[in-house]
Amino acid sequence: MSARTPLHLAAEIGGTPHYDAGHYLRLARLAEDGALDYVTLDDSFARPGLDALAVLARIAPATDRVGLVPTVTTTHTEPFHVSSAVATLDWVSRGRAGWRADVSTTGAEARLFGRRPAAPPAELWREAGEVADVSARLWDSWEDDAEIRDAATGRFIDRDKLHYVDFEGTAFTVRGPAIVPRPPQGRPVTVIDATTGPAREAAARHADVVHIRATTPEGAAAVREEIRDRAAAHGRASGAPLVLVALTVDLGDAESAPEPGPVSGPRLAGGGTYFRGGPVDLADLIARWHHGGAADGFHLTPITPERDLERIVNGTVALLQHRSLFRTFHPGGTLREHLGLARPASRYATAKTAAREA
Repeated sequence: MSARTPLHLAAEIGGTPHYDAGHYLRLARLAEDGALDYVTLDDSFARPGLDALAVLARIAPATDRVGLVPTVTTTHTEPFHVSSAVATLDWVSRGRAGWRADVSTTGAEARLFGRRPAAPPAELWREAGEVADVSARLWDSWEDDAEIRDAATGRFIDRDKLHYVDFEGTAFTVRGPAIVPRPPQGRPVTVIDATTGPAREAAARHADVVHIRATTPEGAAAVREEIRDRAAAHGRASGAPLVLVALTVDLGDAESAPEPGPVSGPRLAGGGTYFRGGPVDLADLIARWHHGGAADGFHLTPITPERDLERIVNGTVALLQHRSLFRTFHPGGTLREHLGLARPASRYATAKTAAREA
């Protein structure tokens, strides 16, 4: 491992839409074989394709260790439903769920629902932060031992261990409690891409993992410091959140020692940072950036998942493992354990205990 912090690696398994769950299962199992922390599956209302959260819920029982992180758009979506769906993914994956919060900014997407017009990104990300906040509260609304399941008395739940969240946001209110018992991880892992300015405040306040884009290690380190300074201002612990550099990779070329950045490949949608080269070059870049303290790891998006993810796992990751820079097995059973994140206690149970002891 790095002398600084453990290296974290994740990969996107989306791309051209497929309508066969087996396609995504094969990619997730490949990532699992490489001991990657998690896979993401992108989604939006702007393109056709299967629902990412439903797909990962389908393949969860057929995988054992790798974390599963679908994109969930908070705009036009009921926060209570978001919380319930992500909690369900955590249950069916036995504690390996996360979710990447995103927003929907276009008028065309708004017309699909017909409930509200498009809004400015700053407003939508403020709402996304509130969705993340209320989701965490709903996951906490069941204490860990709220379920009794006593057939003799007919009692399933100890109602004293269920709590109303009574959340009032700028665009919605939620009373609670949740309808899904507290997830195995307590709170599934929240991921936010903080590439754009409006997303950074939500990321600093609510994300466990933040994806950023940078063309130099110095730039990545500066963004990580900014996000962590904002997080500290909100009372979060030192070292929170984890920050991963997002990199789109094309491993179809021979080794050529390129650097990431718009000049090393075609300009991609979303302003993504682009790498073109071979698996060894990519391993060298990851090792150099991580050793220099630029980030906690990398989120890799293969430009051709069927080809490039195999080269990432059996080439880049295998080389990092050979150099003792990346683990060869998952350290635990949950995504939080992979990432070195503690399982949080229910805020309501903690408050009740504190009041009892006062």
